[in-house]
Amino acid sequence: MTDRSMSAAGYGMTRRTALRATLATGATFAAGGLLTACSDEPQEAAPKGTPASGTKPKQGGTLRAGISGGGASDTLDAHHSSGAAEESRLPQLYEPLALYDHDATLMMVLAESMEPARDARSWDIRLREGVEFHNGKTLGADDLIYTFQRILNPDDPKDGVGFFGYVDATRLQKLDARTVRVHLKVKSATLTDDVAQYFNGIVPVGYDPRKPVGTGPFKFKSFTPGEESTFVKNENYWRTGQPYLDELSIINMNDDAARVNALLSGEIDAIMGLPARQVPTVENNPELRVQIAEKTGVHQPLTMRMDKAPFDDVRVRQAFRLMVDREQMVQQAYGGQASVGNDMPGLPDPMYASSLPQREQDIEQAKSLLKAAGHEGLTIEMVTAPMYRGVLESGQVFVEQAKAAGVNIKTKQLDTTGFFDGYGGWTFSQTFYGGRSVLGQIGFQYMPDSIWNETGWKNDRFTKLIAETRATLDDAKRKEILFEAQKILHEEGTLVIHSFVHAVDGYKAQWTGFNPSWTGGPLGDFRFREVGLSA
Repeated sequence: MTDRSMSAAGYGMTRRTALRATLATGATFAAGGLLTACSDEPQEAAPKGTPASGTKPKQGGTLRAGISGGGASDTLDAHHSSGAAEESRLPQLYEPLALYDHDATLMMVLAESMEPARDARSWDIRLREGVEFHNGKTLGADDLIYTFQRILNPDDPKDGVGFFGYVDATRLQKLDARTVRVHLKVKSATLTDDVAQYFNGIVPVGYDPRKPVGTGPFKFKSFTPGEESTFVKNENYWRTGQPYLDELSIINMNDDAARVNALLSGEIDAIMGLPARQVPTVENNPELRVQIAEKTGVHQPLTMRMDKAPFDDVRVRQAFRLMVDREQMVQQAYGGQASVGNDMPGLPDPMYASSLPQREQDIEQAKSLLKAAGHEGLTIEMVTAPMYRGVLESGQVFVEQAKAAGVNIKTKQLDTTGFFDGYGGWTFSQTFYGGRSVLGQIGFQYMPDSIWNETGWKNDRFTKLIAETRATLDDAKRKEILFEAQKILHEEGTLVIHSFVHAVDGYKAQWTGFNPSWTGGPLGDFRFREVGLSA
Protein backbone atom coordinates (compact mmCIF):
# COMPACT_ATOMS: atom_id res chain seq x y z
CA MET A 1 0.00 0.00 0.00
CA THR A 2 1.25 3.46 -0.89
CA ASP A 3 1.48 6.41 1.43
CA ARG A 4 0.18 9.61 0.09
CA SER A 5 1.77 12.32 -2.00
CA MET A 6 2.39 15.16 0.40
CA SER A 7 4.34 18.16 1.48
CA ALA A 8 7.19 17.24 3.76
CA ALA A 9 6.40 17.58 7.42
CA GLY A 10 4.78 20.98 6.99
CA TYR A 11 8.11 22.76 6.60
CA GLY A 12 7.24 24.41 3.30
CA MET A 13 9.07 21.69 1.38
CA THR A 14 7.65 19.79 -1.56
CA ARG A 15 8.01 16.04 -1.48
CA ARG A 16 10.69 16.19 -4.17
CA THR A 17 12.61 18.92 -2.33
CA ALA A 18 12.46 16.84 0.82
CA LEU A 19 13.96 13.88 -0.98
CA ARG A 20 16.85 16.07 -2.17
CA ALA A 21 17.40 17.09 1.44
CA THR A 22 17.52 13.43 2.38
CA LEU A 23 20.37 12.83 -0.04
CA ALA A 24 22.23 15.93 1.01
CA THR A 25 22.16 15.08 4.70
CA GLY A 26 22.71 11.35 4.34
CA ALA A 27 19.48 10.65 6.25
CA THR A 28 18.44 7.01 6.26
CA PHE A 29 15.04 5.42 6.34
CA ALA A 30 15.33 1.67 6.79
CA ALA A 31 12.45 -0.29 5.33
CA GLY A 32 13.09 -3.67 6.82
CA GLY A 33 13.99 -5.82 9.73
CA LEU A 34 11.63 -8.77 9.42
CA LEU A 35 13.13 -11.90 10.91
CA THR A 36 12.19 -14.15 8.01
CA ALA A 37 14.00 -16.46 5.67
CA CYS A 38 15.39 -15.29 2.35
CA SER A 39 14.96 -17.85 -0.40
CA ASP A 40 16.85 -17.95 -3.68
CA GLU A 41 13.63 -18.81 -5.48
CA PRO A 42 10.32 -16.96 -5.01
CA GLN A 43 8.01 -18.86 -2.72
CA GLU A 44 4.55 -18.64 -4.19
CA ALA A 45 1.93 -18.24 -1.49
CA ALA A 46 -0.59 -21.04 -1.39
CA PRO A 47 -3.98 -19.89 -2.70
CA LYS A 48 -6.27 -18.94 0.15
CA GLY A 49 -9.07 -16.67 1.24
CA THR A 50 -12.14 -17.81 -0.72
CA PRO A 51 -13.45 -21.02 -2.29
CA ALA A 52 -12.54 -19.86 -5.81
CA SER A 53 -8.92 -19.27 -4.88
CA GLY A 54 -8.32 -22.95 -4.20
CA THR A 55 -7.89 -23.80 -7.89
CA LYS A 56 -4.89 -23.20 -10.10
CA PRO A 57 -5.47 -20.57 -12.79
CA LYS A 58 -5.55 -21.53 -16.44
CA GLN A 59 -3.86 -19.65 -19.24
CA GLY A 60 -5.70 -16.89 -21.10
CA GLY A 61 -8.30 -14.22 -20.51
CA THR A 62 -8.50 -10.49 -19.83
CA LEU A 63 -8.93 -9.10 -16.32
CA ARG A 64 -10.56 -5.69 -15.76
CA ALA A 65 -9.69 -4.24 -12.34
CA GLY A 66 -11.36 -1.17 -10.82
CA ILE A 67 -8.87 0.88 -8.81
CA SER A 68 -9.39 4.02 -6.74
CA GLY A 69 -7.06 7.00 -6.83
CA GLY A 70 -5.07 8.57 -9.59
CA GLY A 71 -5.53 11.52 -11.91
CA ALA A 72 -4.05 13.49 -14.76
CA SER A 73 -0.60 13.53 -13.13
CA ASP A 74 -0.33 9.74 -13.05
CA THR A 75 2.87 8.23 -14.41
CA LEU A 76 4.42 4.90 -15.38
CA ASP A 77 7.79 5.89 -13.92
CA ALA A 78 9.23 2.81 -12.23
CA HIS A 79 10.53 4.83 -9.30
CA HIS A 80 7.62 7.09 -8.45
CA SER A 81 4.29 6.33 -6.81
CA SER A 82 1.78 8.57 -5.10
CA GLY A 83 -1.31 6.43 -4.76
CA ALA A 84 -3.09 3.14 -5.25
CA ALA A 85 -3.50 3.64 -9.00
CA GLU A 86 0.24 3.88 -9.55
CA GLU A 87 0.82 1.11 -7.03
CA SER A 88 -1.42 -1.12 -9.13
CA ARG A 89 0.49 -0.48 -12.37
CA LEU A 90 4.17 -0.64 -11.41
CA PRO A 91 4.32 -4.34 -10.37
CA GLN A 92 3.03 -5.30 -13.80
CA LEU A 93 5.98 -3.68 -15.59
CA TYR A 94 8.87 -3.70 -13.12
CA GLU A 95 10.45 -5.81 -10.39
CA PRO A 96 12.81 -4.97 -7.50
CA LEU A 97 15.76 -6.98 -6.22
CA ALA A 98 13.69 -8.46 -3.40
CA LEU A 99 10.11 -8.32 -2.17
CA TYR A 100 7.95 -9.55 0.69
CA ASP A 101 5.56 -12.34 -0.15
CA HIS A 102 1.95 -12.36 1.01
CA ASP A 103 2.88 -14.05 4.29
CA ALA A 104 5.70 -11.57 5.12
CA THR A 105 8.46 -13.89 3.89
CA LEU A 106 11.29 -11.98 2.25
CA MET A 107 12.02 -13.47 -1.17
CA MET A 108 14.70 -12.77 -3.72
CA VAL A 109 13.24 -11.48 -7.00
CA LEU A 110 15.78 -10.08 -9.48
CA ALA A 111 18.59 -10.69 -7.02
CA GLU A 112 19.99 -14.19 -6.77
CA SER A 113 21.67 -13.23 -3.51
CA MET A 114 22.45 -10.19 -1.37
CA GLU A 115 25.30 -10.57 1.11
CA PRO A 116 26.58 -7.97 3.62
CA ALA A 117 30.23 -7.50 4.50
CA ARG A 118 31.18 -8.42 8.07
CA ASP A 119 31.30 -4.75 9.04
CA ALA A 120 27.92 -4.01 7.36
CA ARG A 121 29.52 -1.17 5.36
CA SER A 122 29.02 -2.81 1.97
CA TRP A 123 26.88 -5.46 0.28
CA ASP A 124 27.50 -7.74 -2.72
CA ILE A 125 24.43 -8.14 -4.94
CA ARG A 126 24.34 -11.02 -7.41
CA LEU A 127 21.62 -10.74 -10.08
CA ARG A 128 19.46 -13.62 -11.29
CA GLU A 129 20.78 -15.22 -14.47
CA GLY A 130 18.95 -15.14 -17.80
CA VAL A 131 16.33 -12.48 -17.00
CA GLU A 132 15.27 -10.40 -20.01
CA PHE A 133 13.79 -6.91 -20.19
CA HIS A 134 10.73 -6.40 -22.36
CA ASN A 135 12.98 -5.14 -25.17
CA GLY A 136 15.01 -8.37 -25.18
CA LYS A 137 18.05 -6.98 -23.35
CA THR A 138 19.53 -9.29 -20.70
CA LEU A 139 19.55 -7.96 -17.13
CA GLY A 140 23.07 -7.16 -15.93
CA ALA A 141 25.20 -5.29 -13.41
CA ASP A 142 25.20 -2.08 -15.47
CA ASP A 143 21.40 -1.94 -15.19
CA LEU A 144 21.54 -2.28 -11.41
CA ILE A 145 24.10 0.52 -11.15
CA TYR A 146 22.06 2.72 -13.51
CA THR A 147 18.88 2.07 -11.49
CA PHE A 148 20.47 2.92 -8.14
CA GLN A 149 22.00 6.09 -9.55
CA ARG A 150 18.67 7.11 -11.07
CA ILE A 151 16.86 6.63 -7.75
CA LEU A 152 19.60 8.40 -5.77
CA ASN A 153 20.12 11.27 -8.23
CA PRO A 154 20.38 14.37 -5.95
CA ASP A 155 18.90 16.58 -8.69
CA ASP A 156 15.88 14.35 -9.23
CA PRO A 157 15.61 11.80 -6.40
CA LYS A 158 12.99 9.09 -6.54
CA ASP A 159 10.87 7.45 -3.84
CA GLY A 160 13.48 4.84 -2.93
CA VAL A 161 15.72 7.52 -1.44
CA GLY A 162 13.53 7.40 1.64
CA PHE A 163 14.54 3.77 2.15
CA PHE A 164 18.15 3.32 1.04
CA GLY A 165 19.48 6.85 0.78
CA TYR A 166 22.49 5.67 2.77
CA VAL A 167 23.85 3.90 -0.35
CA ASP A 168 26.88 5.73 -1.79
CA ALA A 169 25.85 6.17 -5.43
CA THR A 170 29.39 7.25 -6.33
CA ARG A 171 30.87 3.92 -5.17
CA LEU A 172 28.81 1.27 -6.96
CA GLN A 173 31.42 -1.25 -8.03
CA LYS A 174 30.83 -3.73 -10.88
CA LEU A 175 32.55 -7.01 -9.96
CA ASP A 176 31.38 -9.01 -12.98
CA ALA A 177 28.50 -9.11 -15.47
CA ARG A 178 25.94 -9.96 -12.75
CA THR A 179 27.52 -8.74 -9.50
CA VAL A 180 27.72 -5.28 -7.92
CA ARG A 181 29.41 -4.26 -4.68
CA VAL A 182 27.33 -1.57 -2.98
CA HIS A 183 29.24 0.66 -0.56
CA LEU A 184 27.29 2.45 2.18
CA LYS A 185 27.67 5.80 3.92
CA VAL A 186 26.70 4.20 7.24
CA LYS A 187 26.44 0.66 8.56
CA SER A 188 23.27 -1.17 7.58
CA ALA A 189 22.23 -4.76 8.12
CA THR A 190 18.90 -4.18 6.38
CA LEU A 191 19.63 -3.34 2.73
CA THR A 192 17.75 -6.43 1.58
CA ASP A 193 14.64 -5.14 3.30
CA ASP A 194 15.18 -1.55 2.24
CA VAL A 195 15.13 -2.32 -1.49
CA ALA A 196 12.06 -4.57 -1.11
CA GLN A 197 9.55 -2.00 -2.35
CA TYR A 198 7.54 -2.19 -5.58
CA PHE A 199 8.76 1.30 -6.62
CA ASN A 200 12.41 0.18 -6.65
CA GLY A 201 12.15 -1.77 -9.89
CA ILE A 202 15.35 -2.44 -11.86
CA VAL A 203 15.31 -0.72 -15.26
CA PRO A 204 17.69 -0.92 -18.23
CA VAL A 205 20.42 1.60 -18.94
CA GLY A 206 18.87 4.54 -20.82
CA TYR A 207 15.38 3.88 -19.40
CA ASP A 208 12.63 6.26 -20.58
CA PRO A 209 9.35 6.16 -18.57
CA ARG A 210 7.51 7.40 -21.66
CA LYS A 211 8.45 4.08 -23.28
CA PRO A 212 8.35 1.85 -20.18
CA VAL A 213 10.54 -1.25 -20.23
CA GLY A 214 11.06 -3.58 -17.28
CA THR A 215 11.32 -7.27 -16.44
CA GLY A 216 7.75 -7.59 -15.14
CA PRO A 217 5.07 -10.14 -16.05
CA PHE A 218 3.29 -7.73 -18.40
CA LYS A 219 4.37 -5.36 -21.15
CA PHE A 220 3.03 -1.89 -21.83
CA LYS A 221 0.19 -1.52 -24.33
CA SER A 222 -1.56 1.78 -23.57
CA PHE A 223 -1.92 4.38 -20.84
CA THR A 224 -4.30 7.30 -20.31
CA PRO A 225 -3.46 9.07 -17.02
CA GLY A 226 -6.36 9.13 -14.61
CA GLU A 227 -8.46 6.81 -16.77
CA GLU A 228 -7.11 3.45 -17.86
CA SER A 229 -3.93 1.45 -18.47
CA THR A 230 -3.60 -1.75 -20.48
CA PHE A 231 -0.87 -4.41 -20.36
CA VAL A 232 -0.25 -7.59 -22.32
CA LYS A 233 1.43 -10.84 -21.34
CA ASN A 234 5.24 -10.95 -21.28
CA GLU A 235 5.88 -14.17 -23.18
CA ASN A 236 9.53 -14.25 -22.04
CA TYR A 237 8.83 -13.79 -18.34
CA TRP A 238 11.36 -15.61 -16.17
CA ARG A 239 8.82 -17.21 -13.80
CA THR A 240 7.69 -20.43 -15.45
CA GLY A 241 3.99 -20.49 -16.28
CA GLN A 242 3.27 -16.90 -15.29
CA PRO A 243 1.47 -14.69 -15.95
CA TYR A 244 -1.74 -16.51 -16.75
CA LEU A 245 -3.57 -13.53 -18.25
CA ASP A 246 -3.27 -12.51 -21.88
CA GLU A 247 -4.23 -8.95 -21.04
CA LEU A 248 -4.82 -6.75 -18.01
CA SER A 249 -6.86 -3.55 -17.91
CA ILE A 250 -6.62 -1.28 -14.86
CA ILE A 251 -9.45 1.27 -14.73
CA ASN A 252 -9.46 4.32 -12.47
CA MET A 253 -12.69 4.48 -10.45
CA ASN A 254 -12.49 6.83 -7.48
CA ASP A 255 -16.11 6.59 -6.36
CA ASP A 256 -16.86 3.68 -4.01
CA ALA A 257 -20.43 3.27 -5.23
CA ALA A 258 -19.35 3.33 -8.87
CA ARG A 259 -16.81 0.56 -8.29
CA VAL A 260 -19.31 -1.63 -6.44
CA ASN A 261 -22.00 -1.08 -9.08
CA ALA A 262 -19.54 -1.91 -11.85
CA LEU A 263 -18.70 -5.19 -10.11
CA LEU A 264 -22.36 -6.05 -9.53
CA SER A 265 -23.26 -5.29 -13.16
CA GLY A 266 -20.36 -7.28 -14.58
CA GLU A 267 -18.55 -4.32 -16.13
CA ILE A 268 -15.53 -4.98 -13.88
CA ASP A 269 -14.00 -8.28 -12.80
CA ALA A 270 -12.37 -7.14 -9.56
CA ILE A 271 -12.40 -4.05 -7.34
CA MET A 272 -10.32 -2.78 -4.43
CA GLY A 273 -11.71 -1.19 -1.29
CA LEU A 274 -15.10 -2.86 -0.87
CA PRO A 275 -17.00 -0.80 1.76
CA ALA A 276 -17.92 -2.82 4.85
CA ARG A 277 -21.61 -2.11 4.38
CA GLN A 278 -21.47 -3.69 0.92
CA VAL A 279 -19.75 -6.90 2.03
CA PRO A 280 -23.03 -8.79 2.70
CA THR A 281 -24.38 -7.82 -0.74
CA VAL A 282 -21.32 -9.24 -2.49
CA GLU A 283 -21.06 -12.28 -0.21
CA ASN A 284 -24.68 -13.21 -0.93
CA ASN A 285 -24.14 -13.07 -4.69
CA PRO A 286 -23.09 -16.56 -5.91
CA GLU A 287 -21.30 -15.02 -8.89
CA LEU A 288 -19.01 -12.89 -6.69
CA ARG A 289 -16.41 -13.38 -3.99
CA VAL A 290 -15.15 -11.21 -1.12
CA GLN A 291 -11.49 -11.35 -0.12
CA ILE A 292 -10.44 -10.11 3.30
CA ALA A 293 -6.80 -9.75 4.38
CA GLU A 294 -7.15 -9.84 8.15
CA LYS A 295 -3.56 -9.74 9.42
CA THR A 296 -2.28 -6.50 7.99
CA GLY A 297 -0.13 -3.62 9.20
CA VAL A 298 -2.45 -0.96 7.79
CA HIS A 299 -3.21 1.68 10.41
CA GLN A 300 -5.05 5.00 10.58
CA PRO A 301 -3.65 6.67 13.67
CA LEU A 302 -4.47 9.84 15.54
CA THR A 303 -1.36 12.03 15.47
CA MET A 304 -0.20 14.34 18.29
CA ARG A 305 2.64 16.81 17.75
CA MET A 306 4.90 16.57 20.79
CA ASP A 307 6.44 20.02 20.23
CA LYS A 308 3.06 21.76 20.55
CA ALA A 309 0.77 22.12 23.55
CA PRO A 310 -0.98 20.20 24.93
CA PHE A 311 0.91 17.18 23.55
CA ASP A 312 4.30 18.44 24.68
CA ASP A 313 3.25 16.86 27.98
CA VAL A 314 3.55 13.07 27.81
CA ARG A 315 0.68 12.77 30.30
CA VAL A 316 -1.72 14.24 27.74
CA ARG A 317 -0.52 11.82 25.07
CA GLN A 318 -1.02 8.93 27.47
CA ALA A 319 -4.50 10.20 28.36
CA PHE A 320 -5.59 10.31 24.73
CA ARG A 321 -4.50 6.71 24.25
CA LEU A 322 -6.51 5.69 27.32
CA MET A 323 -9.69 7.31 25.98
CA VAL A 324 -10.09 4.79 23.17
CA ASP A 325 -12.40 1.82 23.42
CA ARG A 326 -10.57 -0.18 20.78
CA GLU A 327 -13.09 -2.97 20.40
CA GLN A 328 -15.84 -0.41 19.91
CA MET A 329 -13.64 1.38 17.37
CA VAL A 330 -13.20 -1.83 15.37
CA GLN A 331 -16.93 -2.46 15.28
CA GLN A 332 -18.28 1.03 14.74
CA ALA A 333 -15.64 2.56 12.47
CA TYR A 334 -14.72 -0.50 10.42
CA GLY A 335 -17.75 -2.75 10.65
CA GLY A 336 -15.59 -5.38 12.34
CA GLN A 337 -13.06 -5.36 9.48
CA ALA A 338 -10.07 -4.44 11.63
CA SER A 339 -8.00 -5.73 14.55
CA VAL A 340 -7.24 -3.99 17.84
CA GLY A 341 -4.01 -1.96 17.85
CA ASN A 342 -1.61 -1.22 20.72
CA ASP A 343 -0.06 2.15 19.73
CA MET A 344 2.91 0.62 17.87
CA PRO A 345 3.29 -0.02 14.11
CA GLY A 346 4.46 -3.16 12.39
CA LEU A 347 1.89 -5.92 12.87
CA PRO A 348 2.42 -8.80 11.88
CA ASP A 349 6.21 -8.48 11.71
CA PRO A 350 7.85 -11.11 13.99
CA MET A 351 9.81 -8.16 15.46
CA TYR A 352 6.57 -6.56 16.65
CA ALA A 353 6.63 -6.34 20.46
CA SER A 354 3.47 -8.38 21.01
CA SER A 355 4.41 -9.16 24.62
CA LEU A 356 3.89 -5.56 25.74
CA PRO A 357 0.61 -5.16 27.66
CA GLN A 358 -2.45 -4.39 25.56
CA ARG A 359 -3.66 -0.87 26.30
CA GLU A 360 -7.32 -0.72 27.34
CA GLN A 361 -9.74 2.14 27.78
CA ASP A 362 -9.45 3.74 31.22
CA ILE A 363 -11.48 6.93 31.40
CA GLU A 364 -10.75 7.64 35.05
CA GLN A 365 -7.01 7.37 34.54
CA ALA A 366 -7.28 9.58 31.44
CA LYS A 367 -9.12 12.22 33.48
CA SER A 368 -6.49 12.02 36.23
CA LEU A 369 -3.61 12.48 33.78
CA LEU A 370 -5.29 15.45 32.09
CA LYS A 371 -5.98 17.10 35.44
CA ALA A 372 -2.37 16.59 36.56
CA ALA A 373 -1.17 18.14 33.30
CA GLY A 374 -3.46 21.16 33.77
CA HIS A 375 -5.75 20.26 30.85
CA GLU A 376 -8.94 19.19 32.57
CA GLY A 377 -11.94 19.89 30.30
CA LEU A 378 -9.69 20.25 27.26
CA THR A 379 -11.10 21.53 23.94
CA ILE A 380 -9.00 20.80 20.84
CA GLU A 381 -9.31 20.78 17.06
CA MET A 382 -8.73 17.57 15.07
CA VAL A 383 -7.86 18.02 11.37
CA THR A 384 -8.94 15.25 9.04
CA ALA A 385 -9.80 14.40 5.43
CA PRO A 386 -11.42 11.52 3.48
CA MET A 387 -7.97 10.15 2.62
CA TYR A 388 -8.79 6.45 2.99
CA ARG A 389 -11.70 4.16 3.80
CA GLY A 390 -12.46 4.31 7.54
CA VAL A 391 -10.48 7.44 8.43
CA LEU A 392 -13.47 9.77 8.86
CA GLU A 393 -15.50 7.09 10.59
CA SER A 394 -12.75 6.31 13.12
CA GLY A 395 -12.36 10.02 13.83
CA GLN A 396 -16.06 10.36 14.55
CA VAL A 397 -15.98 7.41 16.93
CA PHE A 398 -13.04 8.90 18.83
CA VAL A 399 -14.80 12.27 19.15
CA GLU A 400 -17.65 10.50 20.98
CA GLN A 401 -15.35 8.37 23.13
CA ALA A 402 -13.31 11.40 24.24
CA LYS A 403 -16.41 13.10 25.67
CA ALA A 404 -16.41 10.58 28.52
CA ALA A 405 -13.06 12.02 29.65
CA GLY A 406 -14.36 15.59 29.42
CA VAL A 407 -12.49 16.31 26.17
CA ASN A 408 -14.31 18.30 23.49
CA ILE A 409 -12.91 17.63 20.01
CA LYS A 410 -13.91 19.96 17.18
CA THR A 411 -13.40 18.36 13.79
CA LYS A 412 -11.95 20.34 10.89
CA GLN A 413 -12.47 18.35 7.70
CA LEU A 414 -10.46 19.32 4.63
CA ASP A 415 -10.21 17.76 1.21
CA THR A 416 -7.23 15.46 0.77
CA THR A 417 -5.15 18.01 -1.15
CA GLY A 418 -5.68 20.69 1.48
CA PHE A 419 -4.88 18.26 4.28
CA PHE A 420 -1.53 17.20 2.85
CA ASP A 421 -0.62 20.75 1.86
CA GLY A 422 -0.45 21.42 5.58
CA TYR A 423 0.82 17.98 6.51
CA GLY A 424 3.00 17.93 9.61
CA GLY A 425 1.75 21.31 10.78
CA TRP A 426 -1.36 20.02 12.50
CA THR A 427 -1.28 19.82 16.30
CA PHE A 428 -3.83 17.00 16.31
CA SER A 429 -4.94 15.11 13.23
CA GLN A 430 -5.52 11.77 11.53
CA THR A 431 -3.51 9.99 8.86
CA PHE A 432 -2.98 6.52 7.37
CA TYR A 433 -0.10 4.16 6.65
CA GLY A 434 0.23 0.93 4.74
CA GLY A 435 1.73 -2.19 6.22
CA ARG A 436 5.48 -2.22 6.78
CA SER A 437 7.89 -3.96 9.08
CA VAL A 438 8.50 -2.41 12.49
CA LEU A 439 11.91 -1.06 11.53
CA GLY A 440 10.59 0.05 8.17
CA GLN A 441 7.84 2.20 9.67
CA ILE A 442 10.20 3.57 12.31
CA GLY A 443 12.68 4.66 9.67
CA PHE A 444 9.89 6.07 7.55
CA GLN A 445 8.30 8.14 10.29
CA TYR A 446 9.90 8.11 13.75
CA MET A 447 13.49 9.27 13.28
CA PRO A 448 14.43 12.93 13.90
CA ASP A 449 15.39 13.37 10.23
CA SER A 450 12.49 11.36 8.79
CA ILE A 451 10.66 13.44 6.22
CA TRP A 452 7.34 11.92 7.29
CA ASN A 453 7.81 12.59 11.02
CA GLU A 454 4.49 14.43 11.23
CA THR A 455 4.43 14.48 15.05
CA GLY A 456 7.92 15.86 15.63
CA TRP A 457 8.76 12.66 17.55
CA LYS A 458 12.21 12.85 19.12
CA ASN A 459 13.74 10.71 21.83
CA ASP A 460 17.52 10.42 22.13
CA ARG A 461 17.46 6.97 23.70
CA PHE A 462 15.08 5.72 21.01
CA THR A 463 17.26 7.12 18.21
CA LYS A 464 20.35 5.46 19.66
CA LEU A 465 18.57 2.11 19.90
CA ILE A 466 17.49 2.28 16.25
CA ALA A 467 21.04 3.06 15.14
CA GLU A 468 22.21 -0.01 17.08
CA THR A 469 19.47 -2.10 15.49
CA ARG A 470 20.45 -1.13 11.97
CA ALA A 471 24.12 -1.90 12.53
CA THR A 472 23.50 -5.31 14.11
CA LEU A 473 23.78 -8.33 11.80
CA ASP A 474 22.57 -10.90 14.34
CA ASP A 475 18.78 -11.26 14.01
CA ALA A 476 18.14 -12.24 17.63
CA LYS A 477 20.18 -9.34 18.97
CA ARG A 478 18.49 -6.93 16.57
CA LYS A 479 15.08 -8.06 17.78
CA GLU A 480 16.12 -7.57 21.41
CA ILE A 481 17.29 -3.99 20.80
CA LEU A 482 14.22 -3.16 18.73
CA PHE A 483 11.95 -4.40 21.53
CA GLU A 484 13.40 -1.74 23.85
CA ALA A 485 12.75 0.92 21.22
CA GLN A 486 9.14 -0.21 20.80
CA LYS A 487 8.66 -0.07 24.56
CA ILE A 488 9.53 3.63 24.44
CA LEU A 489 6.96 4.17 21.68
CA HIS A 490 4.36 2.27 23.67
CA GLU A 491 4.91 4.37 26.79
CA GLU A 492 5.70 7.81 25.40
CA GLY A 493 4.77 7.84 21.71
CA THR A 494 2.85 10.38 19.68
CA LEU A 495 0.41 8.17 17.77
CA VAL A 496 -2.82 6.55 18.87
CA ILE A 497 -2.72 3.35 16.80
CA HIS A 498 -6.10 2.03 17.83
CA SER A 499 -6.62 -0.48 15.00
CA PHE A 500 -5.02 -2.44 12.18
CA VAL A 501 -7.38 -2.30 9.23
CA HIS A 502 -8.30 -5.28 7.07
CA ALA A 503 -8.10 -5.06 3.28
CA VAL A 504 -11.49 -5.89 1.75
CA ASP A 505 -11.85 -6.48 -2.00
CA GLY A 506 -14.38 -8.07 -4.34
CA TYR A 507 -14.13 -10.06 -7.56
CA LYS A 508 -16.03 -12.39 -9.88
CA ALA A 509 -16.17 -16.03 -8.85
CA GLN A 510 -14.55 -17.35 -12.03
CA TRP A 511 -11.24 -15.71 -11.11
CA THR A 512 -8.64 -17.21 -8.81
CA GLY A 513 -5.17 -16.34 -7.48
CA PHE A 514 -5.99 -13.28 -5.38
CA ASN A 515 -3.90 -13.91 -2.26
CA PRO A 516 -4.49 -11.81 0.88
CA SER A 517 -1.34 -9.94 1.90
CA TRP A 518 0.08 -8.86 5.26
CA THR A 519 0.76 -5.37 3.87
CA GLY A 520 -2.95 -4.79 3.33
CA GLY A 521 -2.22 -4.09 -0.32
CA PRO A 522 -5.44 -4.30 -2.35
CA LEU A 523 -6.16 -7.36 -4.46
CA GLY A 524 -3.19 -9.27 -3.13
CA ASP A 525 -0.73 -6.39 -3.51
CA PHE A 526 -1.81 -6.07 -7.16
CA ARG A 527 0.24 -9.14 -8.08
CA PHE A 528 -1.86 -9.87 -11.11
CA ARG A 529 0.75 -12.31 -12.42
CA GLU A 530 -0.77 -14.80 -9.96
CA VAL A 531 -4.36 -14.25 -11.16
CA GLY A 532 -6.26 -16.12 -13.83
CA LEU A 533 -9.51 -17.83 -14.73
CA SER A 534 -10.31 -20.92 -12.68
CA ALA A 535 -9.30 -24.09 -14.47
